[in-house]
Amino acid sequence: MNDDRLFLTTRWSLVAGAAAQAEESLEALCRQYWQPVYAVVRRAGHDVESSKDLTQGFFELLLRKDSFARADRERGRFRTFLVTALKRYLVSEWRREHAARRGGFAERVPLDPELAERIDLGAAEASPDELFDRRWALVLLDSALQRLRTEVGGDFEVLKDCLTAGRGEIDYTGLAQTLGCREGAARVAVHRLRKRYRVMIRAEVARTVRDEGEVDQEMRVLMEALG
Repeated sequence: MNDDRLFLTTRWSLVAGAAAQAEESLEALCRQYWQPVYAVVRRAGHDVESSKDLTQGFFELLLRKDSFARADRERGRFRTFLVTALKRYLVSEWRREHAARRGGFAERVPLDPELAERIDLGAAEASPDELFDRRWALVLLDSALQRLRTEVGGDFEVLKDCLTAGRGEIDYTGLAQTLGCREGAARVAVHRLRKRYRVMIRAEVARTVRDEGEVDQEMRVLMEALG
């Protein structure tokens, strides 16, 4: 998602607090969450085409205005709300009704067919919640990374590997030569890039919680999911 408009006002607190007026915001969040939803549906034993249908159907159900009202009464983070709603959806009679009406709704949350085929379903022993959280974490990190790429511009491709490099693994001399700057400036550039990435990750997390007090806890969940 490269459209910065989606990052300016979309917060789960806004969606939950003004459901009828927040359809665009909730839809933006759903677009970001389709991969973990799809992964859980696939893990449940559905084939590729059925999983696509069920994922689309789940979001179509969620994006109805009566679902907004229910979401407003739910406690917890958007991640928690989604995975709980998904479990309910997968065991409901609505699933079988929808399966007979494939293609009968507008594609509100378009799926990337090639990406869907490549989604890693994780270890077989992972629970649906663990699988969902890991896909959530990976998608969130990628969203933050794409925002960083746009912000940094041309130097990003040179610097990006520094985001995951360990202590002592960065060749600052060679990096400085590539960037056309002094070694000290290269070190500063890497420090700023890493710091900015952390800020963007927190901003992504903040979009999915009701208030700032929950961000640190969600950051811990994210790190655990990746670990």
